[in-house]
Amino acid sequence: MNDIDAAGEWLDAWAVQVNAQAARSVELSRRVAELTGSAEGRDGAIGVTVGSAGQVEHLELDDHVHELSGPRLAEEILAVIRHAQADLSGRVAEEVQDTVGADTETGRAVIHSFDTRFPAVEGREEP
Repeated sequence: MNDIDAAGEWLDAWAVQVNAQAARSVELSRRVAELTGSAEGRDGAIGVTVGSAGQVEHLELDDHVHELSGPRLAEEILAVIRHAQADLSGRVAEEVQDTVGADTETGRAVIHSFDTRFPAVEGREEP
């Protein structure tokens, strides 16, 4: 085999890899678009579901929230939203791992994007 044949084979193999990665990226995009994140707080009195962009899609409040002042209720709702968004971020990381891989450039970029916008909730903030 000459150098031209070897280069052609290498180029063909590279094109196959690029096409496969592109297909996995499209699949990741489709999966992420369908994801939601959820969280509950206040012993189940507050429930939130967020969509794939982190937007609130569903908010449930039961009658126990009447025990809270307005400002405290607002704080708790926001805390539950942040937990739902962090849940979404974790689900995205799982989909990245299952499709493009967390060790790829695409995978790292997607995970970083969600972790930056919806970081894990730490400290005293409990839903």
